[in-house]
Amino acid sequence: MLDQSMKQQLKTYLENLKTEIQLVLSLDESDTANQLASLANDIASLNDKVTVTTDNNAHDRKPIMQVVNPEKQTALSFAGLPMGHEFTSLVLALLHSGGHPLKLDRDTIDQIAALDQDLEIEIFISLSCQNCPDVVQAFNMMAAINPRIKPVMIDGASFQQEVTDREIMAVPTVMVNGEVFGQGRMTLNEILNKLDKGAAEKATQAISNEAPYDVLVFGGGPAGSAAAIYSARKGIRTGIVADRFGGQVMDTMAIENFISVKATEGPKLAAGLEEHVKDYDVDIMTEQRAINIISAEESEDGYAHITLESGATLKSRSVIISTGARWREMNVPGEQEYRNKGVAYCPHCDGPLFKGKRTAVIGGGNSGIEAAIDLAGIVEHVTVLEFSDTLRADQVLIDKANSLPNVEIIKMAQTTQVIGDGSRVIGLQYKDRNTNELKQIELAGIFVQIGLVPNSEWLKNSGVNLTDRGEIIVGAHGDTSMKGVFAAGDVTTVPYKQIIIAMGEGSKASLGAFDYLIRNSAPETATEVAA
Repeated sequence: MLDQSMKQQLKTYLENLKTEIQLVLSLDESDTANQLASLANDIASLNDKVTVTTDNNAHDRKPIMQVVNPEKQTALSFAGLPMGHEFTSLVLALLHSGGHPLKLDRDTIDQIAALDQDLEIEIFISLSCQNCPDVVQAFNMMAAINPRIKPVMIDGASFQQEVTDREIMAVPTVMVNGEVFGQGRMTLNEILNKLDKGAAEKATQAISNEAPYDVLVFGGGPAGSAAAIYSARKGIRTGIVADRFGGQVMDTMAIENFISVKATEGPKLAAGLEEHVKDYDVDIMTEQRAINIISAEESEDGYAHITLESGATLKSRSVIISTGARWREMNVPGEQEYRNKGVAYCPHCDGPLFKGKRTAVIGGGNSGIEAAIDLAGIVEHVTVLEFSDTLRADQVLIDKANSLPNVEIIKMAQTTQVIGDGSRVIGLQYKDRNTNELKQIELAGIFVQIGLVPNSEWLKNSGVNLTDRGEIIVGAHGDTSMKGVFAAGDVTTVPYKQIIIAMGEGSKASLGAFDYLIRNSAPETATEVAA
């Protein structure tokens, strides 16, 4: 199952095992079961601490492999074949079950160990989903600590009937004790905050108690990470507030235009951003969103005041806003009702759930045509709907799409409604803009690829000037209309929304903020706070 190179790498990793682990297989007659058994035997051949047993009565769902620590009575399960993006999840499951230390702080480990309820976790994934491993690995780490937590990764492609019966139409989808817990990427802290009701309140209080910052960065994408690093290198008190590290980069699969790096993937780059920020003395506050800002000029103490969605308030002498952008929505009837029930925004993640079905892609730019090409190898048919009379994608992509027999491109098409049966998408309605005739297409999935919207709604009544599109208007130094407030990246008016440009803009905004700080005296209250 594993080639010689992978075996050698895995053998090296398995040398970190401290205790014995068992791979318990429950198999059926499928090809996937044969591959899973071969994988388990390959792993066991690499280290004497790993043994394989078969118990076809151990689990109702087959084929499945459980990674068991008999001494701690922990069990981490993989239903289907954990390859692709999930191979890393399997390797970590082996290491953590075998006693290799987890990269978690003591408080987090204690919080997980204190969870006092039995939790049966089902994580539906696709092997091409770049966000799914984060969720699988988070629950697996929890299970390696607390035996009352029993997670199982379920590959939707291997269990299509179950996916259909349970109406799983987006990955990752997490079920806890049979009830929907969440969909999409979730961090370990987010999961803990939902499971441990008191955790969020403690975090809010801790944030509110933070002393004022010199520079406070909002956003953990390329621009925000660069801004935080450049600020911290100046030796000034720096904080970063982010919903998640990586931002939109986390939803980007192939990156081939980042200068000096020939090719990488979004999640890998995002992990690198986070690791780099953590190398510096930066206070990191994740799973947080800003909802209001009061300028230093308006406040009584001379600091900018930023209120978070959690209720916490932070103070800073200067602020850098780099909250990025998100997928633009169609804003048509049925879109929200059937979101994650056939309406999707990530073809890499959710495409495999529509294997053999008819789908549509909304948008004829690069992202839309790339999505159609990717989906064409999985689904029965792809219809691309483009509002304009011309496609905006690169010609090489258009040529490729036109060469595929199961891709149809319709121009001058305005999507007007998502049609569903109450539980899932069954079609869409569009208007032929040449004739104004309304037409319908029967399909199971709709992938929306029509650009980005800046994450700036919280600034509309703040005094920070925005364009009609919601972009923050910035000057040459990243400065905004609000004194002491700077901005960078995709949330601003800077053209060409590219990762490398966002990093440069974040660095520039940080230098602009530092220049502002050295030219403006600190509030008198700063001395009192420091004392």
